Parts: sequence; structure tokens; C-alpha cells
Amino acid sequence: MNEVYYYGLAAMIYITTCWTFVTVRWFHTCQEPKERRSYIWPDRKLQCLVYAMGTLLLPYVIDPTNEAAWTLMKSYFPATYYFYCGLLLLCYAGTVKQWSRWKAISWVAACIVIATMVIPVLNAWLPFNFMSSRGLEFWNYVITGESIVMIAFCCLAMWQVRCWIRESNDANYSNPDDFPVRYASIVLCYPIILTPLLWPAYILDSRKAMAILHILLAVFNIVLLITVMPAWRRKYMLPSTVEEECEECEAEEADGVEANIEQTAKEIVNYIERKRAYLDPHLKVDDVVEHCQLGRTYVSLTFQRRFGSFASYVNRLRMEHYEQYMLDHPDETKESVALASGFANYMAYYRAKQKKQRY
Repeated sequence: MNEVYYYGLAAMIYITTCWTFVTVRWFHTCQEPKERRSYIWPDRKLQCLVYAMGTLLLPYVIDPTNEAAWTLMKSYFPATYYFYCGLLLLCYAGTVKQWSRWKAISWVAACIVIATMVIPVLNAWLPFNFMSSRGLEFWNYVITGESIVMIAFCCLAMWQVRCWIRESNDANYSNPDDFPVRYASIVLCYPIILTPLLWPAYILDSRKAMAILHILLAVFNIVLLITVMPAWRRKYMLPSTVEEECEECEAEEADGVEANIEQTAKEIVNYIERKRAYLDPHLKVDDVVEHCQLGRTYVSLTFQRRFGSFASYVNRLRMEHYEQYMLDHPDETKESVALASGFANYMAYYRAKQKKQRY
């Protein structure tokens, strides 16, 4: 059988897995995520859009020998893959972190990608080819330059998400953003893992290498789909609590621990409630430890035993303050009341309230 047939078949397998990803990702959600879909999975629509873009490669499936279709195919991955990775990383993590600056950066990157890819896409899809052989050769240099820019964009996204991971790894914070540390750590590796697969077909101008890439990417699509499906991803969304930190502490408990915990609870209430430390939006467990001059072991264990968790206790006080402040200052905006109550912003208050209602 003609070898060209296998090239088209491999491309079709890849595109089919893209369509499968879009279909399953779009419709497969659990009931709770449906209620808060835009917050729990803010990258869901973008993931569907990104994978739907694989449809642009159909001309190569129809005729793998067509030069215009081949130019589109071999340039598609180096030109778009790093942009997709950076976009999804910033969209997911940026939305969860309420960091709006990623939108402007991503739009600039998107304009660069569109301006670069519109020519090979039209040249492959139109019934006539308007680019000469020399034009196609020149466009390879354009694609290479654009790919380098997108690698920089992706690295920026990875660096920013890595910074957020380091922030969220510390359970100190009283205003946690439900940042899924373990999930983010996994997806952060994807641009690095697939980089060696993207370039051989482009550099070697090899359809055979492209067919191998298609099969590998098809497998990766299915693996990624399983990873990000809600049933799997929910466990990564569950924020780590002080309980994890205290598991080692409990093994070391001795006689008199309860008495120490009771005294520590009094110190915590005196500092956080009576001195209104909860109004500090950046209040951390370390601040409590330092102010009360207590051991971190007992402070963490006390929050677990007496208050549920540091964040839930502090945010409960902030919510109570919010309700009272709103009654006393009816002319204030929700944002200003939230800030006056110790929340980082109104969205932080809203999330804390939603979490309290669920539990």
C-alpha cells in the first residue's frame, strides 16, 4: 500500500483524538462543577477551542502530497503549540488567581500567531495556491521566528505559574485562592515533555517523522483528557489543609498536649478575634506564631482541633465583620466592604461564602 496513505491516516487519527477531546471535555462535567464551572475549570472552553483548531489540518489528511497542505502541517505545531501551552497555563492559573494581566499578554501572542498562520492556512484551504515555492520557503523563516517568540511566551507563563505554585505550597495564607498546586505541577511539565517531538518533522522536512508525531500526540491527547476530566481533577482541586501538616505532629503528642492546645486556643482567640488581626488581608499562621510566641506545632494542631483550619476560622470572622459592616455602612460598595473586612477583594469574600455554604 502507498506510504502516503499512512501519512494521511496518522493525521486523521490525531485530528480524531482532538475532536474526541473537544466533545468529552465540553459535555463531561459533574453537577457541582456545572454550578461553578467558570471558576473550577476556567480553561475548559479554551481547551475545547484549542483542540478544535486541529480541524485546520484536514487538507493534509485529504492529500499528504500537496505542498501547501504539507507546509501548513509541518509549521502548525512549532508555530502554535507553545502559544497554546502558555495560553492555557495563564488562563487556568490566571483566572484562579484573579490575575487579569494574562489577558493582554495572551491577546498580543494570539495576534502574532494568527498573523503568522493565516497565510499557510488560506494557501492550503483555498482551491488555488497563491504562494510560490520561494514564498513557501520564505514563510518557513517567518514560522521559525514566530516559534521562538512563542517559546518565550510559554516560558513566561511557566515562570508565572511556577511562582504561584511556590506561593500556594505554603498553607500559611488566610486568603487562599483554591490554587490546585498538584494539578498545576503536572500540567507545567507538558511543554517540556513534548518539545523534543515537535521539531524533527519541521527541521527534517519529513512526512514520516510527522506521521510518528501524530501518533504520539494522539496518545498524549487521550492521556491529557483522562488527566483533566472532572472525576480525576477534583482531587487536585481540593486544597491542602493544616491536617496534612499536623499528621507528623500527632505522632509526637504526649501527655499534657490537650492542656497546651487549650492555652494556645486562648492565645489565638485573643490575638485574632479581640485584637482583630483577621482584618489584615495578609495574615499568616507565621504571624500568629510570632505574635503569641508559641510553637508552630501547637498552633497548627490547635487550628485543626479547635477551629477546623486557619483559613476557615479567619474567613468566618471576616464574613461576620462583612455582614455587620454592610449594615453599618449601607452606602459602601461590596468591594470596599470586603477590603474593610480583611478580604483581598470581593471575589475572595464570595468564594469564602460559597465554601462555607457547601460545608
